[in-house]
Amino acid sequence: MRLYRVLILAACCWLLGTAPAHAQTWGTVTGTVTDSVQGAPLPGVTVLVEGTDFGTATSADGRYRLELPTGRYTLRFSAVGFATRVDSVTVAEGTTQLDATLASTVLKMDELTVTDGAVPNRPGVYKVDPADVQNMPTPFKDGFRALKTTPGVATNNELTQQYSVRGGGYNENLVFINGFEIFFPFRPRQGEQEGMGLLNPALASDITFYTGGFPPEYGGKLSSALDVQYVRPESDPLSGSVDLSTLDASAHLQSSALGGDLGWGFGMRRAQPGRFFGTQDLKGDYSPRFTDLQGTVSYRFSDRVSVEALGIWADNTFDLEPEERTTYFGVISLDPERPSDFKALRASLNGARTDGYTTTFGGVRLHTDLSDRLKLAHDFAYFGTRETESFDIQSNRRVCQVNPTGGDNPSNCTSVLQGESTVTRFADNSVEVRRRTGRGRYEWDLDRQTLKGGWHLRGLHFDDNLNERTTIDGRVEDGQDSTLVDRLDDSATFDEYQFGAHLQDAVDVLPTDGRLTITGGVRADYFSFNDEWTVSPRLSGRFVATDRLTLTGAWGIYHQKPTYRELRGTPSDTASIRGTLDQNRDIRSQRSVQYVFGGEYFFPDRRLYLRAEAYYKDLDDLISYTIEDVRVNYSGENDTYGYTYGVDFQLRGELVPGLESWFNYSYLVSRERFTDAALERYAAQAPTGFSDEFRENRTGLLPRPADQRHTFSAFVQDYVPGDKSWKVHMRLLYGSGLPYTPTSPGPKTPGGAETRIPGDRMSGRLPAYRRVDVGATKRIELVQNGIGGPVHLELTLEVLNLFDMDNTVDYSWTNNFQRVPKRLTPRTLNARLHLTF
Repeated sequence: MRLYRVLILAACCWLLGTAPAHAQTWGTVTGTVTDSVQGAPLPGVTVLVEGTDFGTATSADGRYRLELPTGRYTLRFSAVGFATRVDSVTVAEGTTQLDATLASTVLKMDELTVTDGAVPNRPGVYKVDPADVQNMPTPFKDGFRALKTTPGVATNNELTQQYSVRGGGYNENLVFINGFEIFFPFRPRQGEQEGMGLLNPALASDITFYTGGFPPEYGGKLSSALDVQYVRPESDPLSGSVDLSTLDASAHLQSSALGGDLGWGFGMRRAQPGRFFGTQDLKGDYSPRFTDLQGTVSYRFSDRVSVEALGIWADNTFDLEPEERTTYFGVISLDPERPSDFKALRASLNGARTDGYTTTFGGVRLHTDLSDRLKLAHDFAYFGTRETESFDIQSNRRVCQVNPTGGDNPSNCTSVLQGESTVTRFADNSVEVRRRTGRGRYEWDLDRQTLKGGWHLRGLHFDDNLNERTTIDGRVEDGQDSTLVDRLDDSATFDEYQFGAHLQDAVDVLPTDGRLTITGGVRADYFSFNDEWTVSPRLSGRFVATDRLTLTGAWGIYHQKPTYRELRGTPSDTASIRGTLDQNRDIRSQRSVQYVFGGEYFFPDRRLYLRAEAYYKDLDDLISYTIEDVRVNYSGENDTYGYTYGVDFQLRGELVPGLESWFNYSYLVSRERFTDAALERYAAQAPTGFSDEFRENRTGLLPRPADQRHTFSAFVQDYVPGDKSWKVHMRLLYGSGLPYTPTSPGPKTPGGAETRIPGDRMSGRLPAYRRVDVGATKRIELVQNGIGGPVHLELTLEVLNLFDMDNTVDYSWTNNFQRVPKRLTPRTLNARLHLTF
């Protein structure tokens, strides 16, 4: 515990410098907290100074100790299962005694109604506090990036909002806001092009993240489900926040009216992070503009009938006029007998690119309570997005040997010219996606169980237009000129529908209320494109062994219907998109049979929770894919099968009273094997003379693209000693290298140009991803009694990538097969102002 405080305070001192000390008189408050029935001491009771986050916890013998400046204070004593007690105390020099007695709040109930909600100690379920999203030092406060400090989530790119869970792909995650499903961008190639995620944490009241074993009501993706609930004010005065930083700005308001019958919340965000993106190796005029507006409204017609609506409009524009890129790579040797092999890729660029993503969402839901036990909800939602991609960029590149001590300048190019080329890339692509969804949900509360059911019907429409080409003119070491042209010019329209239904039941099994809860269910789904029905039974359980130990387990079958991207595959100039879609009418849903077992143990004297979960996924009918930065290239076929297994650990609790911190470690193995039929097809499609190589580089048990063996993440909060209005936050991320497929020389074209073919699939590993972000926040109370309560101002200074670590997200290849890393952002300073009222 002391070690982490030393680390975070050292980072804070580096960030802030040394603050002047002020003389002040201090005293000590001590006492014992006992229960009101037996007078036994109570360990783990939280003791806080009222109106602050400063406090402590009682030890195993029920005692506590607080050091405070002299004066009068109100102390709040709270513990699970006991009524909160508030006492005042006057602190003088020396020691002041204040004992407290807490009354039990455990009541005997005649019957129990089981609510199968998002319980934190269910299998694979983690709660994310929206306040922690605000405090966490990240480039943008979009909510999705905060998930990267959750066990089982892969870590390798701070620029993207997308995430991989327990070895799954980016397209295997469900996201719901107020029960409405939303989706990620379709076309981005690089993380900085995506814009802000659609989750606005300022509006969120509850964030629940299922990393596995989620129940049938959420759907059929293979990896995870994120359930976000936005605010629903009922009797709240006007409140809100304003947030300004050097990278983004946001504001939100929420309130209620008409005696609490009408509740509303509205949020607006704007980001222009050009300075942040411009810190990468590729220099130029970055002009990103990310904007979104979100609002939620609820109205209660009566005690049994209400309606709610959610609206989202987001416009993300990424403009770039690139100028030059210098990337150093290779090996620096300190051994005089082994010379350095240090190189530089230098490129001068001209042209421009523009990526646009405009998303519109609207959903309305009618709630009808037929009785106190039977509840109905029906909704309709529209999700539409138009994504465009336009660029025409020419780059003149050369790779040369450099002197490691020669400095960062264009003249540092020693004797050997290893290759030079001119690359021209052009694209004018667009995709328009529309999804219309009707849904019904039904809930019946019985004495000791909750029965849920529902259905949904969704229409899908895609308009896909591709027009892009790449031209490479180069001169390699032998002086040979070559030209290679890669061109795509195609379009397709896709209209299909999906239907699904589910039924699940949560039952309290044992006579002791809440000791053993079993949730079972099944869902059935239909997809018109391949005329396929799938059935997915699922079962989970939670057993409270003691007041400290809870055990959980889950089993289930998960089917993921192929999306348009998976059906289309990776477009090529030898087959049309429409033809590929027609050939894929017999494609099957990917399937995962999952087993999850875990436990959580509470240490009351330390107020810490230790959680461990082991899981195994049996994967079948997989559609293989590769990842380039964030662009996912699918094969378009059920060509592999495999497995994933791993274990997740989390230590979470109030290491500092009133401030929650956590540490995560995950171990993962994810493998796949190509089917014999797929190997034969790939060999037949290989360039002349390379069929054996194409077969061999996919033979055997291979790593899947998200096979990140080790991940560690942490989020730590603490106070600055001597001034509790200062808080410091630190986020640590580590992920071992993700696999990638190297390239090898292929056959020459009739014009003499060299081509590339994939090497052994997933045989290479990217370097490990390492990142430390820190921030320090000063909290000031401006007004004690504002419109809806106190008005607070928080001033924050953040250092993103504190230790300036180089992280590689991908490799590019020169025309003579030099491997050039594509690196992410270096150290960046960000100042933030956050006003709440």
